[in-house]
Amino acid sequence: MSRVRFSTTRALFEAFPEVSQKIGVAPTDQPPIDFLNALSSAGAFPAAVAFCAYLLPRREAVWWACGSVRALEGNIARDKAAGLLAAEAWVYHPDEDDRQTAWKIGTVGDPNSAPTWLALAAGWSGGFRVTGKTQVPTPHYMTARAARIAILVSAAKLGKIEREVRLRSCIAEGVKLAETGLS
Repeated sequence: MSRVRFSTTRALFEAFPEVSQKIGVAPTDQPPIDFLNALSSAGAFPAAVAFCAYLLPRREAVWWACGSVRALEGNIARDKAAGLLAAEAWVYHPDEDDRQTAWKIGTVGDPNSAPTWLALAAGWSGGFRVTGKTQVPTPHYMTARAARIAILVSAAKLGKIEREVRLRSCIAEGVKLAETGLS
């Protein structure tokens, strides 16, 4: 049984208006999984990655992004894996302490590194951000935005054919996760 939160692609676009800028395809009344599979089949991988990141609930999006980065990059050196490990820790135990730990790692990490963006994806999954002296709730789209960036940063390191093969597989895993959720 599907666990997809949106009945149509249009409903997802309405919930996350920035998706239209990331995807560049007009919303339809198509079921989201069909739309995602169509993007992948057409080779529109950056659009499919973006759509999947917004389709998944935050915890699933972080888990999917972590698995995708692992699949795209292979072994990640221990000294560069702190963000990945913090994001995975938050997925396993999604409490405020683990979210804060991930956020702190993400804010000091290399912005050109996928593990940094994974940590930010987990860190931006809730809670508050400080703007000046005011705390404001973290916008609900920030996790998807960071998950998308993490995957695309990793994918950019690969040659075209390998990137397409691996992204197609990552998107297929995202579809499975959207349909079944985390155990």
